[in-house]
Amino acid sequence: MEFQRTSRLNEVFKEEIANIIEAKLKDPRVGFITVTAAEVSADLRHASVYVSIMGSDEEKKASFKGLNTAKGFMRSELGKRLRIKYVPEITFIIDDSVDESLRISKLIDKIHKKEESNSA
Repeated sequence: MEFQRTSRLNEVFKEEIANIIEAKLKDPRVGFITVTAAEVSADLRHASVYVSIMGSDEEKKASFKGLNTAKGFMRSELGKRLRIKYVPEITFIIDDSVDESLRISKLIDKIHKKEESNSA
C-alpha cells in the first residue's frame, strides 16, 4: 500500500514541478527544461527532481542555477496545490540520459554510414 502512495506522489510531484516551471517561473536564466522524474522519500521530507536541460553548457549552468534559486517559490506553490502535511525539500539533479542517448544515436548513425560507404 505504501509503495502505491509513494509511486502516485512521485508522479504528481513530477507533473506539478513541471507545470510550475513552465507556467509560473519567470526567471530569465531558466531555459528549456524537462522534468524527467521525481522521487519523494517515504517520510515526505526530501524530494529528488531529475531534470534534463537543453542548450549550451553555459545555458545549462544558468538554468540549473535559476532552478536552485527558485526552490523556495516552488515549495510554496506545491504547498498551495497539493494536500500533503509537509512539502518536501527539493533537490534538483541533472539527468544526462537524454544527451547520452542522442550521442549514442549519432554514433550508431555514423557506423551505419561508414558500413554503407564500405559496401558500395
